[in-house]
Amino acid sequence: MLLLKQLEFVFERSRIDQHPGRDFNLELKTREILHNLGVTRLARLVRVEWNSRLQTAAGRADFREKLISLNPRLCDFGEPEIDRTLRHELAHLLAQFRAGRRRVSPHGPEWRDACCDLGIGDEVRCHNLAFPVSERARRFIYKCPNCACEFPRVRRVRRAVACLVCCRVHNGGEFDARFRLQLVTAAL
Repeated sequence: MLLLKQLEFVFERSRIDQHPGRDFNLELKTREILHNLGVTRLARLVRVEWNSRLQTAAGRADFREKLISLNPRLCDFGEPEIDRTLRHELAHLLAQFRAGRRRVSPHGPEWRDACCDLGIGDEVRCHNLAFPVSERARRFIYKCPNCACEFPRVRRVRRAVACLVCCRVHNGGEFDARFRLQLVTAAL
C-alpha cells in the first residue's frame, strides 16, 4: 500500500510540474481542507494556480474547471492573506458544489455558509489590498445622446452599447437604440 501511495505521489508530482503556474503545496492544503469537510469528490478535482494575468482581483474561482487562480502579488502581503484568499475562492467552489445544478449568487447565502465552514465567517465580498494598477490612456470618448454623460474608453466600442441609466429610466433596463452611445473623440 505504501508503494502505491509513493507511485501516486510521483505521478501527481510529475503531472503538476508540466504546468508552471500550478502550486502543488496549495493544492495539497486545499485538498486537506476539503477532506476535513467531507467533500472528497471536489477535493480530488480542485487545482490551484498562480495567474499573472490577474491585475486587480486577488483571486478567481472557476467551478467548471475546478480551478482557483491567485494573483502573484498576494505574496507581497504574506501567508495569512494568501490563505484567506485561497479560502475565499474555495468557498465559491464549495457553495456551487453543494448547490449542484442550481445556480448560486457569487456572494450570496450559500457562499456565506461555505465561508463559515472554511473558518472565514467574517469574509467580505471584495479585498482592500493595494494592488498597483497601470493607467492606460482612454483615447475614445463616447456620449449618451439623451443625458450627455461621457464614457471614456481605452478601446473602440465594436458593438451596440447604450447608456444604462437612460435605458433603466426610459425602457425598463432593456437596450434602446435611442440611447446608443456615440463616439465624440478618437484621439489617436
